[in-house]
Amino acid sequence: MTENERKTHYPSSGGISTSSDDGPKKLSGMKSHINPPEKEIPDAATLRDQWRYAIRQYSKWYSHAWGTAILAGTAFFALGWIIKGENPIPSFNTNNPSSSQNDKDHNTSS
Repeated sequence: MTENERKTHYPSSGGISTSSDDGPKKLSGMKSHINPPEKEIPDAATLRDQWRYAIRQYSKWYSHAWGTAILAGTAFFALGWIIKGENPIPSFNTNNPSSSQNDKDHNTSS
């Protein structure tokens, strides 16, 4: 196979095919499927096995997704704790200012 034979042929501008351009000819041929459709309806046992396999695969992917999300959340929480030096979630902060401090803040901002 030479270098010229390996090059991909693209349609010319405007989609008009020239004598040296065989791109549209290749597209109009039969399409081959990697997994062709079945010629007949499979029996019930085969469908049941395929359905069970699909459920197992979905369950595995679902649990992996949740595990990854929990791991990522924990990692980001830990990273925030390391960077900030304390709990990064403000609602869990135990160092709330006293009520008198809050009153002073509200009076000065008005």
